[in-house]
Order: sequence, then structure tokens, then C-alpha cells
Amino acid sequence: MSIQVIKTLGDGRQYMKTWPMVRQLSFYFPEYRVIRATQLAVTSMPVLALLAATSQVYINGWGFLPQAITIALFFLSLPLQGLLWLGWRARHPLPLSLLDWCAQLTTKLSSMGVIHSPLGPRACYLDMALLLKAAFERLDDTYWEEI
Repeated sequence: MSIQVIKTLGDGRQYMKTWPMVRQLSFYFPEYRVIRATQLAVTSMPVLALLAATSQVYINGWGFLPQAITIALFFLSLPLQGLLWLGWRARHPLPLSLLDWCAQLTTKLSSMGVIHSPLGPRACYLDMALLLKAAFERLDDTYWEEI
């Protein structure tokens, strides 16, 4: 495996832990759904892989062992696909509209006394996730209803 792929998987895991799991954000960002699906896949796919592989061998015999291994590897790759997408997304640069929105959010946080550095022009989605996590911890629900 390339070191870049391993780094991307690590970034995806960090992004998954950082992103605030708030239902209001699911209308604007796909991360909520991808993180939920990846968390479910991490827990359930090893069991399904074992079940699918053993059932193939049990029903069709040892001659189908290569196909059973292929099916098991497919099931085991599903959580990795979610982590790879999250890692790619974490390092993806923010569009200008989100940069403006994050700047407004940073000024709102600073007016409340929360110190957070403003996002620069090379900000990525992981930076925005850190800002959103701080905002959801500090701001009340009335601010999020205005959006």
C-alpha cells in the first residue's frame, strides 16, 4: 500500500471523529450520511464478510474458495472506501462560498469570546469541521435556526 493511501485513511478517520454529528448539517453536507454508513460498515462488514464466505464454501464446496475470498474482500473493502472518501474530502479545499460562511461564523464566535483562528485561503474541509465542532459546542440553538 502506498504511504499516500495510508495517510488518506488516517485523515478520513480523523475527519470522521472531528465532524460534528448534527442532523442540521446533513441537509448541506454529505458527511453526516457517509460517516454514519462508514461507522455501520466498520462494525458490521467483518461479520457479513465471514458469513458470506463461509456460506459460499458450505453450499458450493471447497472448489468455490477463491470466489468466497473475493466476496469477503469486497465486504471488507466497504469501510475502507468510506474512510478513503472522508480522507479525500478532509483535504479538499473549501469553495469561496463556504469560506465566506466560515468567516462569518468565526466572527460570531469571536464576538462571544471564543478564540478561533480565521480560516485562510488554503483552508480545507477538516479546518471547517474543527470550526463547526467548536461552534456547535459554544453557540446556542437560536443561531443555527437562523441559517
